[in-house]
Amino acid sequence: MKKSLKNFTDRLDFWSLHPVAVTGVSGTRVLLGFVGLMYYVSQYQERNYLFGPDGVLPHEDFTAQLTGFSLYTLSASPWYFQLVYHLGIAAALAVMLGVGGRPGLVLHWALLWSVYQRQPGLLDGGDNLAYVVIPFLLLTRCYDRFSLPTGLASRLTRRLPGHLRAMSVPFHNLGVLMVAAQICLVYVVSGLYKVMGEEWQDGTALFYIMRVAEFELPGWSHLVYENDVLVVLGTYGTVAFLVYFPMGVLVPALRPWAATASICFHLSIAFFMGLTGFALTMIACDLVFLSGALDRAVLWARGRLARHLTSQADTASADPSEEGRPSGEHGARTTAPEAELV
Repeated sequence: MKKSLKNFTDRLDFWSLHPVAVTGVSGTRVLLGFVGLMYYVSQYQERNYLFGPDGVLPHEDFTAQLTGFSLYTLSASPWYFQLVYHLGIAAALAVMLGVGGRPGLVLHWALLWSVYQRQPGLLDGGDNLAYVVIPFLLLTRCYDRFSLPTGLASRLTRRLPGHLRAMSVPFHNLGVLMVAAQICLVYVVSGLYKVMGEEWQDGTALFYIMRVAEFELPGWSHLVYENDVLVVLGTYGTVAFLVYFPMGVLVPALRPWAATASICFHLSIAFFMGLTGFALTMIACDLVFLSGALDRAVLWARGRLARHLTSQADTASADPSEEGRPSGEHGARTTAPEAELV
């Protein structure tokens, strides 16, 4: 009993003193910022028609049917719409680049929620996960990696009392745990919901899904739904993967493999079904399980870059064109600029 209690307290102390998955959750921030930026840019040409006050859904009708909140309801002015829309682009870019810190992340969340509410017909499901995950990121140190160095955050942090700075680690770990729990909940609920469907039970669901006009990829989808083996394996494999994914991430040895399988699964969804925003949002959350692999990849890339720069410097210092050159020629080249300066 005492040994079990000591193991529990040791594990609790470790979680209170050592931040986990910093690189992974920083990658989550980058990718979620990219998803928001991609949404804004992809609709940019048609923004007035889709989101504008005089577009397909007029401002009065939008305000009347809105049940939540949206910054686009505050004014029907076209100038106000342009300001909010372009501010959303800037906020998404700042989050992706790691500029602005937590205030920038809050602004991005509010603007992204607002534009999603403005035109729900364009959403693919990834918005629901983004709504929940971005507030979780506010607890984490998701700006510690993959961020442009500004120095402002470190200066502000040093002004905080020591006990508040010490609380950042357990809050960070709590935020990472909430992101991991949320993605596992999405998988389990989705898998159990599919189990209740007749098409998923008889192994034909993939056939019907890939024949829907909205999700069909011309020239590719038929290669899957015309093959009975691929349809059956894809249908049952999807259900098994979704239901048992949390069990895979609970085992440290299986965690990277489960996360990698999830990334491949959603890349196939993005390719075959065109649900790019949804797929990238799910992949962003999967990165918390691949933090160790991301750390190793970053170290490898830095090592390669350092060796490349070192080899370039050695090559430049040993340039054969400089060897054997007459001293008079070299002297003329060095003295001429000095004469001009004088």
